[in-house]
Amino acid sequence: MHPVSTPDKSPPSAMSPNDEDSDGHEEEQPFLRTDNPDQPAEFRPRWQRLIPSKLFLSRVAIFAILAVATVLALGVVALGLRPGKVQDKDEHESSHVEQDHAPQLIQYKEELPATPRLRDDSEYLLNTTWASGAPPTTREYFWTIVDGDLNPDGIYRPMMLINNQFPGPLVECNEGDRIIVHVENRAVNATSIHFHGLFQNGTNNMDGTVGITQCAIAPNSNFTYTFDIKGQSGTYWYHAHQSAQASDGLLGPVVIHAADERTMQEVSYDTDRIVMIQDHYHNTTAELLMDYLKPDMENDEPVPDNALINGRGRRKCEDFPGWRCDDSNPQIPFLDLEKGKRHRVRFINVGAFAEFQIQFDEHPFYITEVDGVDVHPEPFHRLNIMPAQRYSVILETNATTAESYWMRARMVTHCFTTENDRLESEIRAIMRYSSPNTQLSEAEPASKDWPEVIEVVCRDLNTSLLHPVHSMTPPAADDFLALRANFMIGAWALARGFFNGSTWHANTTYPSLHRFLDSEANVTSIESSLITNEVDFEREDEYVIQTTGIRTVDISINNFDDGSHPFHLHGHKFFILLQGTSGYPPTAEQMPAILEENKALLDNPLRRDTITVEGYAWAVIRVVLDNPGMWAFHCHNTWHAESGMLMQFMVRSEVVKEWEVDPEQRELCRRKGVETGQRPPDSIWFGSF
Repeated sequence: MHPVSTPDKSPPSAMSPNDEDSDGHEEEQPFLRTDNPDQPAEFRPRWQRLIPSKLFLSRVAIFAILAVATVLALGVVALGLRPGKVQDKDEHESSHVEQDHAPQLIQYKEELPATPRLRDDSEYLLNTTWASGAPPTTREYFWTIVDGDLNPDGIYRPMMLINNQFPGPLVECNEGDRIIVHVENRAVNATSIHFHGLFQNGTNNMDGTVGITQCAIAPNSNFTYTFDIKGQSGTYWYHAHQSAQASDGLLGPVVIHAADERTMQEVSYDTDRIVMIQDHYHNTTAELLMDYLKPDMENDEPVPDNALINGRGRRKCEDFPGWRCDDSNPQIPFLDLEKGKRHRVRFINVGAFAEFQIQFDEHPFYITEVDGVDVHPEPFHRLNIMPAQRYSVILETNATTAESYWMRARMVTHCFTTENDRLESEIRAIMRYSSPNTQLSEAEPASKDWPEVIEVVCRDLNTSLLHPVHSMTPPAADDFLALRANFMIGAWALARGFFNGSTWHANTTYPSLHRFLDSEANVTSIESSLITNEVDFEREDEYVIQTTGIRTVDISINNFDDGSHPFHLHGHKFFILLQGTSGYPPTAEQMPAILEENKALLDNPLRRDTITVEGYAWAVIRVVLDNPGMWAFHCHNTWHAESGMLMQFMVRSEVVKEWEVDPEQRELCRRKGVETGQRPPDSIWFGSF
């Protein structure tokens, strides 16, 4: 596809103080550590950036270029894309410097199929010739959200679909690009889209969190998300942030390329692909929430019925009597990888609840990315991945025992408090070695499982050996915040999730960001630079930590629940300093001595945006709160978040206070049906226990 140049008068992208460094500075070519003789020794050289030369075009040359541009534009239309405005003659005769740096526009508009269907997963195979060093581009997407019945694993269920397909389309771009997503909601429920892990630096109102930064997009209405990709690259995803709708189908992958991503990866690879893993439910999330949130259901999360790989699974209709089912089409997914090559696989757990343990039989691999942060490669042969987390692995197709092998993705079912007799906890794909002129077999492999016992504890992968390629030493902490995460049973035997005694109830028609901006109370002029804002928000329902200025905060998270919690912070990445499985986290007074005695803890620790704190365990993270806005911090176990395990950070409140609510977003809150699709209110159970 060929981008069509259009003028863009938007300001250049700005870097946040916490953004990843990707300036492509010249430095010595990195090498893998040599303490492992099995580590690859081959490295791809640094990408060369192409700088257009200065051309003084004759009138004949100008007409020739215009003719070529016209042909290319027609080709774009033939490919099903809608090109942007072509520059006119005066624009072409402007300064060559301006033309070299003129932002381009690419529009992605796909036809809606007449009936719901599974998206062709070849769309998640990335083009290795992608121009990652191209000038900034505006990428414009057109999404229509509809309701439909679909059978990802054979069993039909109602779903919410983007462009009548599941999963959603890939958003692929470069660092520095602008993303525009036009959302037309034709579904019966209101919804929103959150781009998970994206900083939204300067566009907090585009974070997509219903009740926090925006009202939902009501049925039969539209909304457009517009934001720039600033200072980050790697693997991300998007999903609905209205109730639990992501598990109803509203999700898809995001890949951001950096100009020097091949160098930052440190290991060369020949192919690049996305593999989304998820738990799958045959009931709608509305049904499941009504059952989960009712009285006397503490720690009784809905157990999934199946698992999917890139939206596909395989079950037999005979196992689901009474369900509408068609198992004639679902099949085992295939990963066709050329023999003797290295392959990058970007895993994303897009599920609601289950942790997965992933492996390729007889194939170790190297982890090279964690939540959008490139890390020095380290060898593993099993990958534990919690909901919302992302990992890139590189494996080499050099085994000699067979031509096909199982890729296994197992749910860690020991974390489930109840059983689902219909559940098949392991889903498999067939990894097939391909080569030119070779017919690929569909026969099931006979490959060997790894000999160790499978995981029985829901916890993060042991990432203590992983360190970012772009080294950073955490700045000294200014403040310390102790968080207690737990479930409690309140009135009418309703079990709810809490942070420091507060359980979140969203105000879906008056988001917290809007209320803060509308408030006449000047709570930014207080002496303390970190407070709990109880002037604008009722702490019982909304726990809001507010900061003034750029603050570095140590956050201790103590999990007093027997279940694990993958905690995710919007708008930021954080350093992982300490983790423990027993006792209590250190206090603010104890932290300096611990860090002084263990200086290695501050030696380029792992940075990520989602950390799991297992049952009755704790963790200490350090975050530089420098990105102005109202940001959610919540458990990414969907059922826990919907039970109230969410709090907010109002970061750099003195900057935010100068903002105004966009009239279009204000109008969103007044649309008919804006409250549809939210979690059921607690009041429906009052007096019923």
